[in-house]
Amino acid sequence: MKRILLVDNDAEVLEATCAALEAEGYEVLVARDGNQALALAEQGRPDLMVLELAIPHRSGFAVLERLQPLQKMSVIITTTFEASRFRLHAAELGVSNYIRKPYLVSDLITILADCPNAVA
Repeated sequence: MKRILLVDNDAEVLEATCAALEAEGYEVLVARDGNQALALAEQGRPDLMVLELAIPHRSGFAVLERLQPLQKMSVIITTTFEASRFRLHAAELGVSNYIRKPYLVSDLITILADCPNAVA
């Protein structure tokens, strides 16, 4: 079973996405802010991370920059930010994919299946 760290501060997004991922056979760790995301990334050893950029206490980019030297997981960004500079910075940090919100959970599951370390 692959372990996914799902990071978002929107309770509805977390609930719907977590339920769908668990139904697909993934083990899901949930973080609601950047500090929780860092702690779970370091302690929970997820295979993948689905990371919202606009989260409290530490932005998604700050989380990625902190984890980058240790990063062994695939990362998918989910965000409402569309500016090319955000996509470019995400690519520089090794992000596997960048999904604009709102998105269909089924689309996220399809993208996850194509990521390294993603087979449930």
